[in-house]
Amino acid sequence: MKLKLFIAIIFSTSTSSHAAATLDRSEFTFEDLKALAKASAGEPYSPTVVPAPELIDKITYDQHWKIRFKEEETLYPSGKKAPVQLFYPGRYFPEPVSIYIRDNKKHAQDVAFSNEFFDMPADSPAHDLPEGFGFAGFRIMRPDMKPDWISFLGASYFRTDGPQGQYGLSARGIAINTGMNQPEEFPRFSAFWIGPAEQKGESLSVWALLDGPSITGAYRFGLTKDNKKAKGHITSVTANLYMRDDVERLGVAPLTSMYWYSEKDKTIAKDWRPEIHDSDGLAVHTGAGQYIWRPLNNPQSVSTNSFVDNNPKGFGLIQRDRNFDNYQDDGVFYNKRSSAWIKPIGEWGRGAVQLIEIPTKDETFDNIVAYWVPEKPARKGDEFTFSYDIEWRPLDPKSKELASVVNTRQGLGGIPGQPIPEGVNKMVIDFEGPVLDGLDQKSGVKPIVEASNGEILEPIGAYPIVGTNQWRLAFDYKQTNNNPVNIRAYLIDKKDKAITETWVSDATVTIK
Repeated sequence: MKLKLFIAIIFSTSTSSHAAATLDRSEFTFEDLKALAKASAGEPYSPTVVPAPELIDKITYDQHWKIRFKEEETLYPSGKKAPVQLFYPGRYFPEPVSIYIRDNKKHAQDVAFSNEFFDMPADSPAHDLPEGFGFAGFRIMRPDMKPDWISFLGASYFRTDGPQGQYGLSARGIAINTGMNQPEEFPRFSAFWIGPAEQKGESLSVWALLDGPSITGAYRFGLTKDNKKAKGHITSVTANLYMRDDVERLGVAPLTSMYWYSEKDKTIAKDWRPEIHDSDGLAVHTGAGQYIWRPLNNPQSVSTNSFVDNNPKGFGLIQRDRNFDNYQDDGVFYNKRSSAWIKPIGEWGRGAVQLIEIPTKDETFDNIVAYWVPEKPARKGDEFTFSYDIEWRPLDPKSKELASVVNTRQGLGGIPGQPIPEGVNKMVIDFEGPVLDGLDQKSGVKPIVEASNGEILEPIGAYPIVGTNQWRLAFDYKQTNNNPVNIRAYLIDKKDKAITETWVSDATVTIK
């Protein structure tokens, strides 16, 4: 396909019948898309024009979900195994997205927007939307049409319903200047090409054009439903990125989630439910082979944690607590929310896994972001390529040699029955795993607890929990200033070998 033709189709407010007809006869390849994205990065950014913005704003969240794509209009770019339905635009998804269907011969044809694709209430303001507006995104249904298992909707966001059929955290194409003292940039997928699976085992292939003030990108997604090895869906991503401008913080393979409170910090809760979160921790498997668990916090101000690494083996936002009794929510089922594990393909080099935590007072806003930041600065004219799998799993991959953290709890420090020490909290961490089986207090298990910007108080206890196969690590700590205490803790055996993953946290004295 000619590059100029691509640009005309994607960036015009409407596609002429002549251009559409030419597109129908033309071959579309990922190389074409990369060429388009690279050429676009050399041009000034042009914000997307939203036709009839006042009308779109009237399509509220509730009204939007009453507009349903007609089943008889369902698209089948990869046969009956992956039916595709399209989303209507609305207040929270106002920018139109171009949708193309690619066939087995790599020919692409645009799907022209029409209200005739949708069922909507008689009083819906959508009836007045002009023809040719544009779709908001798409979703892939199960073969029986009940229900969808992956969706792309809004900016560069996408997510799956995971192994237990419950939507939760999201992924997105890229994160730009997240959690900084400047406005975050949200590049968007402006066009999608959907076609038959290119790789064995995949359900569908998707290509997307990313466009933003500081960056453009060409993406390929291989979508796999119900992978047995991962025990969930897999999204295989190749991202070719082209810098339109300098970016201070480039976040690769970003995941976005929600954490309000858990058993660790339940004192901040005003809700009747025991816990509310889509994810309860960040897991990291470093390039050196270390396993790290960082329980999530709902901080008083924006918090940034960086885990410097070289060629990481994986990281993800994880929902480890799967017990319904710990949530008591039979409406949105937080215990069924998927975990997402980023598995890099190839060498990513030096950089850091970065965790951003933003204060929240309820469950309606995503306030957790995790991504990889390459050490190499992102400057105008630079190009990056990253390939990775997103495994939508029940849990993160476990080490066969290390026990994992299963609970983190926080409370008042001191000893029951004695005066409560001022400004002291207690941290209790429970570990579980086959490596702990048969160990007792005579086995030489020792705790390692280290802190900076604070003090760990003696005694530090490590012992098996009666009636379980778990071990508990408990210690008191206090802050030495107004900043959180950086704590690192794990258990070792009598040969000084680590037998648990490393628990890390920024802890504050919150219970007084």
